Amino acid sequence: MNLRIALLPLCLLAALPATAATRGFDVRDLVALDRVSSPVLSPDGSVVVFAQRRMDKQATKASTGLWVRNLLTRDVAPPKPLTPEGWNVNSPAFSPDGKTVYFLSGKSGTQQLYAMPASGGAPQQLTAFALDIGSYQLSPDGKRLAFSADTFADCKADLACTQKRLDETKAKKSTGVVYDQLFVRHWDTWADGRRSRLFVADLPAAKAKPVASAVSLTDSLDGDAPSKPFGDASEYTWAPDGKSLVASIRVAGKSEAWSTNFDLYRIDADGTGAPVNLTAANLAWDTGPVFSADGQTLFYRAMKRPGFEADRFALMSMDLGSGQTREIAAHWDRSADGIALSADGKTIYTTAQDTGEHPLFGVEIATGKAEKIVGDGSIAEFDIAGDTLAVTRNSMKTGDQLFTTTTTPGAPLRAITQSVEERLPEVAFGDFEQFDFKGAAGDTVHGYVVKPWNYEEGKKYPVAFLIHGGPQGSFGNGWSYRWNPQTYAGKGYAVVMIDFHGSTGYGQAFTDSISQDWGGKPLEDLQKGWAAVQQKYAFLDGKNACALGASYGGYMINWIAGNWNDAWKCLVVHDGVFDTRSMGYVTEELWFSEWENGGTPYENPKGYEKFNPVDHIAKWRVPTLVVQGGKDYRVPEDQGLSAFTALQRKGIESKLLYFPDENHWVLKPQNSVLWHDTVNGWLKQHLGQ
Repeated sequence: MNLRIALLPLCLLAALPATAATRGFDVRDLVALDRVSSPVLSPDGSVVVFAQRRMDKQATKASTGLWVRNLLTRDVAPPKPLTPEGWNVNSPAFSPDGKTVYFLSGKSGTQQLYAMPASGGAPQQLTAFALDIGSYQLSPDGKRLAFSADTFADCKADLACTQKRLDETKAKKSTGVVYDQLFVRHWDTWADGRRSRLFVADLPAAKAKPVASAVSLTDSLDGDAPSKPFGDASEYTWAPDGKSLVASIRVAGKSEAWSTNFDLYRIDADGTGAPVNLTAANLAWDTGPVFSADGQTLFYRAMKRPGFEADRFALMSMDLGSGQTREIAAHWDRSADGIALSADGKTIYTTAQDTGEHPLFGVEIATGKAEKIVGDGSIAEFDIAGDTLAVTRNSMKTGDQLFTTTTTPGAPLRAITQSVEERLPEVAFGDFEQFDFKGAAGDTVHGYVVKPWNYEEGKKYPVAFLIHGGPQGSFGNGWSYRWNPQTYAGKGYAVVMIDFHGSTGYGQAFTDSISQDWGGKPLEDLQKGWAAVQQKYAFLDGKNACALGASYGGYMINWIAGNWNDAWKCLVVHDGVFDTRSMGYVTEELWFSEWENGGTPYENPKGYEKFNPVDHIAKWRVPTLVVQGGKDYRVPEDQGLSAFTALQRKGIESKLLYFPDENHWVLKPQNSVLWHDTVNGWLKQHLGQ
């Protein structure tokens, strides 16, 4: 058994005295919680600024402001608001001298850049572009701004041209659109010809008018910078001398929908000269560029296998004089999430999935030695200034909480914000524990078990068996605002989660093992894990359980329905793959389905049929709740509607919860409440409470 150091065994936790808590955690708590994010440190490490999202009393609308804490004081005073009340802001950054804080806000009607004194005061609008700023990076001297905006290529630096064309399209009486290549749609948006492109502008002096013009940098490259739909400002960076930038861009033409070949391009900051591809030799993913202080070395992350989005991200260095590259930690079998350099340039700080958690590591550039700096849960974001470190860390019981510490491994943490437990003293959270067992091929497989909030020794409890998506993902010791095990524990259920073959954080070979084997080793792990966890924890009522999953987890629910349906009283499938063959034609990111199934559906039809849930519908029998988002273009609505049709046609007790305005996730607060109430109602109907 692999117990976490910071946790007591469940038998000892049960003996602890009762607290003042009177109820379990509920979805209404979840949507109403303040959320902290985006910590940034002043250059001298004396001040931390962070974003805090707050929900209104009706839990229908959220707003985000910036808060500040002076780290030189040792008092217990809470952080103070920095930005004016009522503003909705994001993406904070300090000026090089630490006297000014920059941020984005839509206060003017479009998202523009603002600045205000770090000590407080009135914000000054710095830009007045015709379009929203999507992301930004300040130049090293703080005098210029690199930013992204969605534009048409032929509009070049004329941002108003793009807005005019959008207005003209909206005014047309016809609505048809002609496409001649993929992507036609991506994630939750239909393509309209715009790309996310990079621009540079001079920042105005104090009290001067906002700048409205910029120089275009990437209109000659047919690719998005940052990438869509989840790219951000970490995908481009300024050179220390301010004369150029390096950006990660995929230029793939008509093969974009099945290509993962992102390259690093060096681009003149004044817009002159042609962009130079620095990583043309690598046909897989290159991203996250960071310069050394002297500008002679470029650090970045790179995959090795084209077409595989879940390949390991290796830490790389490039000598910009010779173009020679080197992998920094070739024997560190983890996939790096980002790069931040130490003040002396000798260490890379990065986060990575690691055995059910998501710690912060320090990796020596010279030797490749990796050392855990902050663990015990999941590090969501971090910033470093000198030897001062700011992190947002969460666990299954704390939610995201901001801490400061030093870069010394294991140094004590100083809490800047409260945990969820502190903010909700009337709520009892389910205690949790990591376990392991022998899964497929005799490999060690890990999982977590969570007790119900009202656990009593000697009693048995119905079980919510949660299956993660990805499939290269993990349900570990972290906090989620969508699939949170505490929302089930708060209703009196025990929760079991298993990181089956294909999960991240256990080495790349373990992650690779699910490809072309979706219904094989993962199902075996779930079956063996379910047997092992029942044997280990007597409070689990194995005869009174429901299985739930989304995305790949939803696929697995559909697969279980025809291949392991004797263990469950009910099932819940959210945006799950129903027919792997049709999925290969209707999804948008084709590289995913083609890698996972060994080619295209017409090149390798057997690969798509080997583990296809649609071929086993005759054996479906378990009552099933189907959830589907209308704007989900990753696993489109035909998959959910087909599953519900099959259930109804066979006369199996079933329900469909359909969200016309949600994508692959349920993001709107009241939709989240409805989702949880519907799912919990389904569990109560079939398991009791």
